[in-house]
Parts: sequence; structure tokens; C-alpha cells
Amino acid sequence: MSGAPSAERRTSRSGTDGSSHGPGAHGSAYASGAERPEHRPGAGRSAYAFGAGRGAHGPGTDRTPAPGDRRYGPGAAARPRGLARFLAPRAPREERCELCATPLPGERHRHLVDTERRSLACACDPCAQVLERPGAAGGRFRTVPGRYLTDSAHGIDEGAWERLGIPVGVVFLFRNSALGRTVAFYPSPAGATESELDPETWQSVLGGSLLARLLEADAEALLLRRHQGRVECHLVPIDICYELVGRMRLHWQGFDGGAEAQAELASFFAHVRERARDARRPRRSHA
Repeated sequence: MSGAPSAERRTSRSGTDGSSHGPGAHGSAYASGAERPEHRPGAGRSAYAFGAGRGAHGPGTDRTPAPGDRRYGPGAAARPRGLARFLAPRAPREERCELCATPLPGERHRHLVDTERRSLACACDPCAQVLERPGAAGGRFRTVPGRYLTDSAHGIDEGAWERLGIPVGVVFLFRNSALGRTVAFYPSPAGATESELDPETWQSVLGGSLLARLLEADAEALLLRRHQGRVECHLVPIDICYELVGRMRLHWQGFDGGAEAQAELASFFAHVRERARDARRPRRSHA
């Protein structure tokens, strides 16, 4: 994933304040690995260079491949040549821990919030466990928890939503420790866009709720969605909020996002509801 660009605080690597940054956290930009075309003096316009056949070499030409010539040898027939190499699919980018450079297995791995750079960083389990210790790295990094919570005793009605002043149907809010206040962002075709949040309104609508009290600064968010006359609210890891931003940018079409983006949104929230547990119910102990 190397987290978190546009003028509206869009995230490329999942920046935790919506600004552009350069880890990829998750990476990288959210170039091209294509090789530059080989250039040899005198060969730039030869017929052979454009795939017309060996006759372009002329009689008596020595066609013995030089050592290390990548045009010959195992796999050469399947390798794209000439301009075709720019049209070939890129090899998958290998994710690595941004602290120790260890390759990360699969798509799911730990993330850290870099509170100085306001960005997300991919991490291996050993590095994440070290930085979970109090005072590690001077408190610069915060590990992103994996919990999903909901509160069955706290609801948000249409009137409360209107007081928040959110111009769209989805928003995530988190405590920005650098700013010392709660901020709100919503997915848009431009990326994560900030919505002005009045502190008094936040406090009256959500500030005193159980989920707000449990919220870990920088690393977790309250994810809200208004849909078909009801508002759902979940406490989630901050990295999945930026995953949602990326999905919406990828699938958005037209003014309202289009059917494909709406289907992605519905699928995303179904997954969140499936993982969320009621914060008021004790966790089951495993015998």
C-alpha cells in the first residue's frame, strides 16, 4: 500500500493529513519501470532494429551475440522488443518494510503512522512490534491497530449529520496530534478532501461518544456514512480510510461517482460491518 496529489489535499501514499508526500506507503505514487530503448551508433534506423528481419545486416555481417546481450538467450523470444516493451504489463512492485527493507509477504501487512511526515509507512511485524513499545523512536511512529468497533447505544440522526456540515455521504474523522484537534476528510475524485469541522459541533454530535473516547490519535478514525435515511458510524484503522479514498478515485465517473463507484462503496462498508464488533460487549475469550 505505501498511505499518503492535488491542490485539495489528495493522498498518493496515504498521507494521514490528506497532503501529498513521497512513502509510498504504501508506497509510491498510488516511473514507469519500462526499460529505455537500446541505442547503438549506426543502428538507430536499421531495418533490423524495427523488426524487418536479418537482411538489414547485409552479407558477411557477424551476428555473434556479445556476452550479456539480452536480445539472445533464454526467454529472449518472449521478451517485448523495440517500442513494444512500453506496452507490456509492468512487473508487480514488491512491497518492502520502509524501516528495514525486508520484503513483505502478500498484500496485508502492518502500517505505521509517521507523525512527523504525516504519512503512512509499510512495516514488517518485527519493526512494528519494536515501535509499539512506549517511547520507541521518540514517539514518532504509531502502529495502526486492527480493530473495528461500533456502538449500538449511540446513533446519529439526520439532524446531527446536517449540523456536522459534511457536503457528501461519507466522511472519516480523526484526531490530528500535530494540530491538536479533530479533522474531517471525505473521498472525492481529487483524493482525500478536508471538510471544515466546527469543534463545538463535533463535541455535541460525537465528541462525548464511546467510540470517540476509544479513538487512538492519528492511527484510528471514525468512519461515517449517510445512506437511505440512516447514518452508520464505525471506529476503524486509519489506513482503510485511505484505501477507500484510492478505490473511489479509481472507479469514480461523472458527478455522483457512477454505478461502479457506488458498488465499491457498498462492498467496502459491508466488509466493515462484517468485521466490526459492538464496543459495549466484552470480547470473547478463547479457551
